[in-house]
Amino acid sequence: MRHTVGIIANPAASKDIRRLVAQGRVVPDWEKVNIVRRALIGLQSTEVDKVVAMPDSGNLCRRAADDSSISIPLEMLPMSPLYTEGDTTRAAAMMAEMGVGCLITLGGDGTNRAVAVGTNQVPLVAISTGTNNIFPVMVEGTLAGIAAGLIASERLSAADVAIVSKTLQIHVNGEPRDLALVDVAVSRERYVATRAIWDLDTVYEVFLTRAEPAGIGLSSVGGRLHPLSLADVGGLRYRLAGRGATDANTTIIAPVAPGMVEPASIAEWGLLHEGVPVALERRYCTLALDGERSLVLSPDDAVEIVLARDGPPVVQVQRALLRAAQLGLFGYA
Repeated sequence: MRHTVGIIANPAASKDIRRLVAQGRVVPDWEKVNIVRRALIGLQSTEVDKVVAMPDSGNLCRRAADDSSISIPLEMLPMSPLYTEGDTTRAAAMMAEMGVGCLITLGGDGTNRAVAVGTNQVPLVAISTGTNNIFPVMVEGTLAGIAAGLIASERLSAADVAIVSKTLQIHVNGEPRDLALVDVAVSRERYVATRAIWDLDTVYEVFLTRAEPAGIGLSSVGGRLHPLSLADVGGLRYRLAGRGATDANTTIIAPVAPGMVEPASIAEWGLLHEGVPVALERRYCTLALDGERSLVLSPDDAVEIVLARDGPPVVQVQRALLRAAQLGLFGYA
């Protein structure tokens, strides 16, 4: 499977409750198809031999390849989709086992978390098509395809142009349970329900791998306390005082969701150190991973969160294209 690129496109990305309660964007399927098509055109300009794609309910990749400008072979993974998050995890694991050289994702933080659960070995080119994202970035599909193709064809080394991502490992009763790529939020709500986190009044505390002042959501709150990027060492933890509480040490203004700029009352905050477990207070709650409530917990559960740098390598597209130009990879002999 040398010189092969995988594509995982999530048709459900950008369609959660935040498009109703906030001003979250909606990326329609036709635009996702166009992004995949542009990525395919970028890929076929490199030395990639084949593309494998995850089957999805919107047939995004099949529709993208149904165009006279597309010449690169596209194969669908031999899997029976259930149209759940588990499809993404299974597809990523299958692609890693097949030996794909790079993986392009279309989705949000949650999509890429599901990929990371499946594999942390394959370099990612993560294109943002979600509601509000920190992990994937806004990048033109053609450029994403070119960068992924240069990595998969081994003309560029991922070690030179990718950054290994940080994770927050979740341990419940001494056993690894799940992970997050950007944030873990301890929510007062006891049910998964609509999953998406958008109301700070429902949150006790937050753990972050990245604190981005130019981001949206929980990471932006941390970014106003102590900025941390993907490349920076360590993480951040903050506890919210809650509306009307008397233990707030500071109040900051942050964009907690698209089109929602609100005060966040911070009771305390501090840095997280790699490999050092942090125990949660035992209570009835849910854990939201990368913006979506995923785990329901009770006082009987002993939970620890551990920061690690063991996630997928994330290709920095601009850096990759600059390096390729410096090496003369775009010319003809």
